[in-house]
Formats: sequence, structure tokens, C-alpha cells
Amino acid sequence: MGKSRRKHSREFKLEAVKQVVEHGRPVSEVADSLGVNRNMLSAWKRVFEAEAALAFPGQGKQNEFEEENRRLRRELAIARQEREILKKAAAYFANDKS
Repeated sequence: MGKSRRKHSREFKLEAVKQVVEHGRPVSEVADSLGVNRNMLSAWKRVFEAEAALAFPGQGKQNEFEEENRRLRRELAIARQEREILKKAAAYFANDKS
């Protein structure tokens, strides 16, 4: 059976990243001391550097940019479906006149 996923709190992630960023400790050393995967800590570091105060919003919570991006992608998908329907309808009615 596979390993179950561990969930780390926002505070845990921030403290781990701060040890690397502010205290200059190597990612491998911090990851080993905390018992997390080195790649995971590196990913947390990238998120922290990109989003700073907005990093790690919590379980299921999205920051405002992710929420807007999700909404816009949904609207785009609907618009694409509508366009395809209209193209088919236009082709149908163009052939119907002949």
C-alpha cells in the first residue's frame, strides 16, 4: 500500500522556507531535519518567492488571481463551445439554401 499524503500547515511551510531563505541553510539540510522531501521544500521555496505574503493560502482556498484565472478559463470553455455550435449551425443553414 502507498504512503498517505501528509498535510503541512501554512506556518510549517513558511518556517521551513524561512530557514532556507533568511538563514541561508541548504535546502537538503532543512528538508532532512524536518523530514520532508527536498523537491517539496524547493517547490515551497519557489511558491514563497513568487507570492510572498499570499503563499500557501490553505486547503481549498485560492488566492484572488487563481480564482479569477479559474473563472476566466471556465468562461473561455463555454465561449468555445458556443462558437462551435454557431459554426455548425451556419454550415447547416448555408447548405439548406441550395
